[in-house]
Order: sequence, then C-alpha cells, then structure tokens
Amino acid sequence: MTGAALVVGASGIVGSATAELLAENGWTVHGLARRPVAQAGIRPIAVDLQDPAATAAALKDVQVDAVFITSWLRQDNEAENIRVNSAMVRNLLDGLRGSNRTPRHVALVTGLKHYLGPFEAYGKGSLPQTPFREDQGRLDLANFYYAQEDEVFAAAERDGFSWSVHRPHTVIGKAVGNAMNMGTTLAVYATICRETGRPFRFPGSQAQWDGLTDMTDARLLARHLLWATETPGAANEAFNVVNGDVFRWSWMWGQIAKWFGLEPAPFDGSIRPLEQQMAHDASVWRRISEREGLAEPTLDRLSSPWHTDADLGRPIEVVTDMSKSRRLGFTAYQPTDDAFFALFRRLREDRLIP
Repeated sequence: MTGAALVVGASGIVGSATAELLAENGWTVHGLARRPVAQAGIRPIAVDLQDPAATAAALKDVQVDAVFITSWLRQDNEAENIRVNSAMVRNLLDGLRGSNRTPRHVALVTGLKHYLGPFEAYGKGSLPQTPFREDQGRLDLANFYYAQEDEVFAAAERDGFSWSVHRPHTVIGKAVGNAMNMGTTLAVYATICRETGRPFRFPGSQAQWDGLTDMTDARLLARHLLWATETPGAANEAFNVVNGDVFRWSWMWGQIAKWFGLEPAPFDGSIRPLEQQMAHDASVWRRISEREGLAEPTLDRLSSPWHTDADLGRPIEVVTDMSKSRRLGFTAYQPTDDAFFALFRRLREDRLIP
C-alpha cells in the first residue's frame, strides 16, 4: 500500500530513515520536527509538540493514513520525562482528531528500557530474564515509555485506529544533534584517539565485553515500521526489533578499531566512561574539524557519550527475541558490523568525520 504518512521526529536517527524509506516506496511524507532538516521528498512541519495549540494549528490541514512516532525529549528526571513525553504524544494525537483526519494506524517507537527500566534505574534491581520477549510485562517502575504507550492506547480506543509498538535495541544510524547516537559517538571517539594517540579503550563493563548482545540498524527498523503498518496481523501488537545477529563487544571493538586504523587497547575489566574520557575533547574536535573542513565542529552535536556509557556499562548481557515478528512474516536481517561500517562511510561522505 501507499498513502500519506506523518513521521514525528523526522530529523532524528529513526525518523529520517523512516521518512526516506516511505518516500522511496511512493508515500506522501510529512516530516514533523521542532527544527526540520531538508530531506528529499519530505514535506516539513515545524512545531513543538509541547504546545497543544501550535500542534493543532500545524496539523489542521494534514490528512494522513499512518503516523510514526519516533521522537522524545530528555528531561532531568523520570517524572519530567513522563510528563513531557506523554504530553507530546497526547498533543499530537489530539491535533489529528476528526473524522476526516483520523489516521488508520499509529506506530510508536520505544526501546529496551521497557525491560531494563528508565535511566534512573537502568539495568539495576530485579530484571527479566534474557532474551527479552514481548510478553514480559511492565516493570514496577515509572517509565516514560509506558506513559507514551498509554497515550496511544487511549487515543486508539477513542478514535478507532490500530497501533503498533516497536522496541529496538541501541539504534545505529545517522543524525546530527541526536540524544542517543552510539555509532557516531564511537566514530568521533575513534577519530579523537587516532588524532591524539590515546588508547582506544572499551568504556564499558566486563558483562558487556564478554556477554552476548544485539543492536538495531535504523534502516531495518524503518522497514519494520512499514511492515507493521501494512500487515493486518501486526495490528495492536508490540514488537522487539533487532538486526538478527548477536555479537560480543570483545569482538566488535576490534572490528571498529580496524576500520579506523587503530589497535584496540587491552580491556582489563575497568569501566572508563566515555563521558569522562571525552570531557575535555571539544577543542580537540574543533581543531580536527577546522583542519579537515568538516561539517560539524561542535562535539556535543555529534556525540552522546552519556547514552553510550549507559548501554555499554550494563551489568548483564542483553539479547532480544524476534520470534513474534518472524512468525508473522518479517524476515529482514542486517549484520551489525556492516551496519556500523555503512554508517562510518556515510559520516565520512557527509564530511562529519575525516
């Protein structure tokens, strides 16, 4: 099928990949963001979803068949995460109400914090057994993912659209100014290590170094979002979404180092957070950027070490079951090392890394 789609967070890692895929498949695509970036074939909508009146005004002439919610705003604590991010979903869906504008399907992207808990309790306490499966219930913790889901469920009950929830693991993809961006963060870190001669050290835990893990390519996630929208059996279901392979960081770290022409430093089991390692690297990055003519000289616009530290510092291995999607016919697969390398090539082509 084709139709009209609204991609919320179209300037982000997941949103930009989704908007691109929809446009390639013949959809009319509206891309909503606070500060839209130019994308071929995407009709930009600039609005802050925290403002209900402005949201309603921005959407008053927008008629869409499907909505893809890929956006959130990080706050200082989970209570504020819940308040702000649930309101954004509510304002969006309220703004699309009306018999002539109600979408047929709404897809919401959340993630594995559904199983691991919010940032304030991330990977701590009593956790579900891995691999994570969709039938594992919510943790007994406040979580903005749950609040976002509840807004979608309430609006679906009220307005009659179907929904799907998509839970990726750490997403690999390109976006500038994104709050959760491991691939670009590691590319920047490797570039700085090569520039300064510092050792390319794994920043995380022994459990992550030795344990199995998986990740999600933004392009594969976009395909999953489109698949769920077009597949009747996927309506009103929640899905895990990962690449389909598993790896250990003890292997992947060497692959990334090799791509950048580095020798990986030996790992001694000590956690050395990137947020500390890169705390004073803004001037180093600016120097590299100016010398190489890069497109983004501001380190904080490219790297998100705090989020990479949260993922790589977890005390348990994290693997994700995809059987639910496989049984319904989604068979796409993406080797994670290839996903990293494709991102690095694109960052280089776009003059974001030298």
